[in-house]
Amino acid sequence: MVIRVTTLGDLVDAQAQHSDATALVMPDARFTYPELAARIDHIAASLFALGVTGRSTVGILMPNTSDYVTALLATAKLGAVCVPINSRFKAHELSYVIEHADIDVLLVASDPNGTDYAELISTVLSDLAGGEPGRLHLEAAPRLRAVVNLSGSTPGMLDRATFEAGAAAVDPSRIETLRQRVRVRDIALLMYTSGTTAYPKGCLLTHEALARHAANVAHTRFLLEPADSFWNPLPLFHCGGLVPMLSCFSVGATFCHAGHFEPGAALRMIAAERCTVLFPIFETIWQAVLEHPDFGATDLSAVRLIQNIATPERITQFEQAVPQAHQLTCYGSTECGPNLLMPMPDDPPEIRLRTLGRPVDGMEVKIVDPDTGQDSGTDQMGELCIRGYSMFEGYYKDPAGTAAAIDADGWFHSGDRAMVTAEGNVVFGGRIKDMLKVGGENVAAVEIEDYLAQHPAVAHAQVVAAPDARYQEVPAAYVQLAPGASLTLDDLVDFCSGAISSFKIPRYLRIVTEWPMSGTKIRKVDLREWIAADLARDGVTEAPRIGERAAR
Repeated sequence: MVIRVTTLGDLVDAQAQHSDATALVMPDARFTYPELAARIDHIAASLFALGVTGRSTVGILMPNTSDYVTALLATAKLGAVCVPINSRFKAHELSYVIEHADIDVLLVASDPNGTDYAELISTVLSDLAGGEPGRLHLEAAPRLRAVVNLSGSTPGMLDRATFEAGAAAVDPSRIETLRQRVRVRDIALLMYTSGTTAYPKGCLLTHEALARHAANVAHTRFLLEPADSFWNPLPLFHCGGLVPMLSCFSVGATFCHAGHFEPGAALRMIAAERCTVLFPIFETIWQAVLEHPDFGATDLSAVRLIQNIATPERITQFEQAVPQAHQLTCYGSTECGPNLLMPMPDDPPEIRLRTLGRPVDGMEVKIVDPDTGQDSGTDQMGELCIRGYSMFEGYYKDPAGTAAAIDADGWFHSGDRAMVTAEGNVVFGGRIKDMLKVGGENVAAVEIEDYLAQHPAVAHAQVVAAPDARYQEVPAAYVQLAPGASLTLDDLVDFCSGAISSFKIPRYLRIVTEWPMSGTKIRKVDLREWIAADLARDGVTEAPRIGERAAR
C-alpha cells in the first residue's frame, strides 16, 4: 500500500476538501472536518499575529480539550515547532522545559478537574505578572514573548479574546504561504520524555515521522475507514494520545477523546458514538471501565478492536469481557512512535495476546547483546534496537545523549530487552536502563534520587521499581540516614508532594545502614529483589495511595 507522506498541517485540510463527516468529538466541542479546518486556520492567524512563524516554538500546557487540538495543528500549519508539555510536571520541571525548549509563545488553560495551569505558570515565572502581555522580557525565560490564558485573565498574560482578535488583521494568504513552505522533514514536535538524567529529554520529531507513522498504522494495523470512530483517553501531550488522532485524520475517521478520563463517562461516549476502535492501552484504565457498574448494560456491539498493554493472562481476560472485539498489544516510545510494533488484527490469539507482533512497514528492528553489541540469535533476549522513518532526529541540545542513543548506523538503542521469534514476532523482556514505568510514565530513578538527597535526614538514596498491580511499577526508596536523623514514609511523601510529580513520589521506604556493592557500584538488582520479596512475603500487591500513606 502506498502511504501518502504529508505535513500535520495538511491532514485536516485534505479531508475537509471532500468530507463533511465528524472529525473530532470531545466533551467540550464537536467539529466536522470543514469546521475543524476553519478553526485551525483561525488559531493559526491568531498565532501569526503574535509573531509566530516557521522559526518559532509554541508551548501548550492545558487539559485535553478541542483547544489543544486546534493549537497544535495551527502551530504545525505555520511551520513552527510545537511543544506539548506534560501537564503532570511540577514547577521545577516546567521552568526547565520552558527555557530549554526556547518557547516563544505559551498557551495555557485551567483544568476544571484539577490544576489551574495559568496560576502554576505565574508561580514558575515569578516576574511574569509585571510583564507587558504579548511583549514579555523575562529573566527566567529569555525567548518567551507571550503567554496566552485561554480560560481566564491573569496579570502578564493575554486573554482569549485579545489573542483571537488578532486574527482579524491577518491576510489568509500569509497563512497559506507559510503552510506551503513546510517540508515533511521539518521538525513538527519537541516532545519531552523522562530520560536517565535528572531532567526530561526533548525528542525532535518531524512531520514525516508523525504523519507517515500515523497513516501507516491507520491503514495496516487499525484498518481504519471513514466510518470508524476511535476512542482514546490518553493525554494529548503523550504520543499515545496524539498519534492515534493523526491516524484518524489521515483517513477521515472520527477521533473521540475522553477529555478527563472517568470510566462511566467513557462508557457513555463509547456507546453514544458507536466507537469501533478503543485505545485504553494501560490496563489500569481499561480495568476501571470493566469494573464500572454500567459496563454490563452498555452497548459495545460496535467495538471491533481494543488495544491494551498487560500480561497475556490479563489481556486474555480483557478479550473475554468484550468477545466480539480483538485485543491487540503494541510497543512504542516517544522516540519511535506509539505503534512501532503491533500484531495484525487477524493474527491468532497466541500472537495478538502474547507477543508485540512485527514492526510496521518501513521500520526495522534488531536484537543485540547489550554488552558486546553483536546481533543476537532467534529467540535470544537482548537489547531492542530500532531504525526507520518514524524515529526521532535526536535529543534537543543534547548531542552526547543523542550519540549515546543512536549509533553510527542509525540504530536507536531502546534500553529495552526483547527477542524475535522464528516467525518474526517480538517478545518483550523488560528494561535494561535504570528506568521505572509508572502507569505509563517513564521515570528516571536518578531524578527522584537527586531530589531525595535534598532532605536533611538523607545521607544517600537509591530508588528502584517495586512491582505493583495497579501501576505496573512504583518507586521504592532505600535511604541511608544522616547521623542522628530519623525518617518515615510520611515524612518523605510530605517532602515530595507538590515538588515533584505525584507518580515520582516513593510509595515504599526502606532504611539501610550498608549497601550491596559490586566494585564501586551499588547493586540495584539486589535492591529490586529485596523490595519484591518483602512485598510478596507480606502479601502486598498494590502500593498505598498518596492519600492513604502507610509506612510499609
